[in-house]
Amino acid sequence: MDNQEGRDAAAMAVDDPWYDATASGWGEERTAGAPEEPGDGRPGAVPRQRVHSAAEIYLEVQRSPAFQEVRGRYRRFVFPATLAFLLWYLAYVVAATAAPELMARPVAGVVNVAMVAGLGQFLSTFLLTWAYARHARLRRDRAALELRWDTQEMTRGVVQP
Repeated sequence: MDNQEGRDAAAMAVDDPWYDATASGWGEERTAGAPEEPGDGRPGAVPRQRVHSAAEIYLEVQRSPAFQEVRGRYRRFVFPATLAFLLWYLAYVVAATAAPELMARPVAGVVNVAMVAGLGQFLSTFLLTWAYARHARLRRDRAALELRWDTQEMTRGVVQP
């Protein structure tokens, strides 16, 4: 690993795309030769241009087909998975209260149906978490990152009041 201190430290390139993307507009450099607007109150401030407000940009993104597709993919996984998990949990609770003789039936030695079903609750939680993370990684993360990048690019020109 190279040492980046010294005279060449200022010349080091930053590969982080979010590094200079400020949300508030602070730290943005004024373009050379751009006139300073009166009443701005900040010397060297970015000239105000009316592009869109941040709210208009976010509403535009929310209405976009790409955003609707990401939300649709999310809903098509989360709603059925949540319903299945809640039904599985409810079946366990109902069986434990309504059919105690079934739950007390031995499976192997002192291990009974209730213990197996209870451990199955833990196992199903871990499996559902793994499935959600896999689904997000394969079907939503790239599209969501592109939406975030596009939104950030659109909001760069917005001057905060």
